[in-house]
Amino acid sequence: MPELDELPRAVIDVADLASRAGQVLGHSSWRQVTQAEVDTFATLTGDEQWIHVDPHRAKSGPFGTAIAHGYFTLSLTTEFLDEVLSVTGTHLVLNYGSDRVRYPAPVPVGSRVRALVELATVKPVDGGVQTTYRLTFEVEGQPKPGCVADIVYRYYSEFPAAISAAGDP
Repeated sequence: MPELDELPRAVIDVADLASRAGQVLGHSSWRQVTQAEVDTFATLTGDEQWIHVDPHRAKSGPFGTAIAHGYFTLSLTTEFLDEVLSVTGTHLVLNYGSDRVRYPAPVPVGSRVRALVELATVKPVDGGVQTTYRLTFEVEGQPKPGCVADIVYRYYSEFPAAISAAGDP
């Protein structure tokens, strides 16, 4: 049996997602977090706190280095999910939100991160299914993850009669 790091990209038909609930789907590859990315993210979000964008000052700060924004780390979700999983048989895929997000440890700029992806739950919705993925963002060389998040996606195999702009509660 291959090691978890060696699992190929999971290709799952939307009709088969429920049978995979509770399973670990695999790891993404390692990805380095650069200062340029953090600086760009800071500019785009208006969060230009020195612990993110001033490496010189951050050396004497609480983490000893500049760190990535938590939301920057979370923003890697789509990239990592796409690398680990492909869902077929859909007409529409929506990122429906998140149920729980935590940042147990900092992600130092220059470090490498990857995500362990688990398909936590699958439930039916009108026209498709709603999934919750548990992503654990590992930081190379650190015992604690930089982020743990439950991310909700909806996969529609047929378009429901109406998808309101507000969605379901």
